Amino acid sequence: MPDAYLIATACTRFGRQPGASFKDLTREAYLGVLRDAGLDDGGQIANAWFGNCGMGSWGQRNIRGQVCFTPLVREGLFPERVPMINVEGGCATASMALHGAWKDVLSGSAELSLAIGVEKTFFPETVEGAAARTQEIFDGGIDQLDPADWQAYYAAAGEAAGKPFNPKDAGGTLFMDTYAMQAAWHMRRFGTTAAQIAAGASKNHAMGALNPLAQYRFEVSPEQVLADRPVSWPLTRAMCAPIGDGAAAALVCSAAFLQRQPAAVRERALRIRASVLTGGKYRALDEPGLSHFAAQRAYAMAGLAPSDIDVAEVHDATAFCEIYQAEMLGFCAVGAGGGHVASGASALGGKQPINLSGGLVSKGHPVGATGLSMIHELALQLRGEAGARQARRAHVGLAENGGGVIGFDEAACAVTILGRI
Repeated sequence: MPDAYLIATACTRFGRQPGASFKDLTREAYLGVLRDAGLDDGGQIANAWFGNCGMGSWGQRNIRGQVCFTPLVREGLFPERVPMINVEGGCATASMALHGAWKDVLSGSAELSLAIGVEKTFFPETVEGAAARTQEIFDGGIDQLDPADWQAYYAAAGEAAGKPFNPKDAGGTLFMDTYAMQAAWHMRRFGTTAAQIAAGASKNHAMGALNPLAQYRFEVSPEQVLADRPVSWPLTRAMCAPIGDGAAAALVCSAAFLQRQPAAVRERALRIRASVLTGGKYRALDEPGLSHFAAQRAYAMAGLAPSDIDVAEVHDATAFCEIYQAEMLGFCAVGAGGGHVASGASALGGKQPINLSGGLVSKGHPVGATGLSMIHELALQLRGEAGARQARRAHVGLAENGGGVIGFDEAACAVTILGRI
């Protein structure tokens, strides 16, 4: 199979940006990725993949990427007549865009392909129905055609977890309640504690404090995490990702394209060793999650084992997710994730650092951009450009990004493995 290379990445600051439009965020991420690639314009881009989830709630339900790139085409910064493929996969949207760009290169249909994810989930309070419009974006991540299916599933799971399913009692979205039920089941089955979840959240807030692009740039002690406002037991606000706005992008190229670039560009390029997408199902509580299967396929594609991963970014929509994903990715045994994270194994300087960006709980989670922001962080780590967050040995990195829910599975899960050349 031919190789595909990550030649450049870019990411905006994440956070509540009422003054920045979708087009503004698109421009910032796009021009940023061109600068990272050493390109004056995008004239060599043959295909583009545009990821977004919520623009329909702002009134743009179709041709989202084409609309956002129109000013850039008009100014000669993005080439005319280039196909723009709009993709949506819940929180895994941006990873789907990257997967599309990767396939472009592998198929030979493009030597240079763009992946970009752009999102605004924050509506200012001055906007009529602001909270409802934000909620509408997230509601799209679960079956709205037959809600009785998941209501029955969660009711049964809640009984097994010792946490009855009652989303009206949750202080956040329905999804926080489903994460809380999974955490409660894990606590009942394996002895995981709220203090271990808090340790992971505190670690990631410390990393976010070092990340200039993070939405939350402050430290929170484990004790403060536990004492924060309850969202859905055992989760507190400091354990949960915030809403926000942002964009991220990447350029994927062929070996032939890379060889034509200056040495400074070639030296920073990374090989995409694996890109895997999987689909979820209603699974039993004690059955491995979707990310386990995505990871197994990615390891096989890359010819690697879990122990070969030096640094990882995982989809911690809540701090419990880092515990769970450490298990599903094979970094520790099933049931041992709480102790693994609390031991410092996933911290900066630990055996396999996870979420040195601050993770979603601190870096932020503008859903359609999140997956590519993980790729941006891995690129910084593998290039040795992460500053105070730099892992001491980073040759191979893994990103796990899940989107939407089908029961306790993600509706879609992407695992990407990058390696230094």
